[in-house]
Amino acid sequence: MKLVLFDVDGTLVDSQHLIHACLVETFKSMGREPLPRAEMLSIVGLSLVPAIQRLFGEDTSAQDIERAGAFYREAFLARVNDPAFASPLFAGAAEALAALRQREDVVLGLATGKSRRGVDRIIDAFGWHGWFATIQTADDNPSKPDPGMVLRAAREVGLSPSQVIMIGDTTFDIQMGRSAGAMTVAVSWGNHPDEALLEVEADHIIDAFGELVPLVDAFKVKEPQ
Repeated sequence: MKLVLFDVDGTLVDSQHLIHACLVETFKSMGREPLPRAEMLSIVGLSLVPAIQRLFGEDTSAQDIERAGAFYREAFLARVNDPAFASPLFAGAAEALAALRQREDVVLGLATGKSRRGVDRIIDAFGWHGWFATIQTADDNPSKPDPGMVLRAAREVGLSPSQVIMIGDTTFDIQMGRSAGAMTVAVSWGNHPDEALLEVEADHIIDAFGELVPLVDAFKVKEPQ
C-alpha cells in the first residue's frame, strides 16, 4: 500500500493570482512597499505566521505579524469568491487524482499550509468529498518543512513514512518529505524553480501530471514487518 500525499497551492491548484493579490493588499495595509512577485510567492506552502515573518523580516514584532496576518485573512475573504481571482486546477490534476483513487494499492492525502477551512472550500469547489484518507493542515500541525504533516498522515492511514510519496511544488514540501523518510516528487509548474528543488534533492521532478502515475507504479515499498 502507498500513500500519495499532495500539497495543494502550486501543486494541484493554481492560486498564485489570488495569493499575490492578498499579499500586495497586506503590505499596503501595513504601510509597506510590496516585494517583487516571485519573492512574495516564494513563501507559498508555509503556514501564515511563518510566511508573513519571512516576508516582513525576523526583526518584525509579534504584534505587527499578528496585524499583517489579520489583514491577509481579510483580503483573502474579500477575494476568494470573486471569479476574477478563481484558482483553477493545473492541467492534468483532476485526471491524475481520479486515476489514483481507483487504485487498490493507493490511498490519497493532502498536506498543506492552508487552514482546514480553506481546504474544505477547495474540496467543495472540485467535488472531492471522500477522496482523501488523510488531510493535514496548518490548524493541527507545525509549518512545513517540519516533517509532522507527513508523519501524522502516515499514522492516520496505518502506513510507515517509507510508504509515502510526497508531491509538492516548493522546497518546503521536499524538505518535509525527505525529513520524514518519504519519497519526494517535485512539480515544475509551481512557486519554486527547478534549481531550488534540485538543491534540496527531490527524488523526481515532473513537468506534467501525466508523468506521475508511472512514478507511483514504479515506487516499490517495503511492507512493515
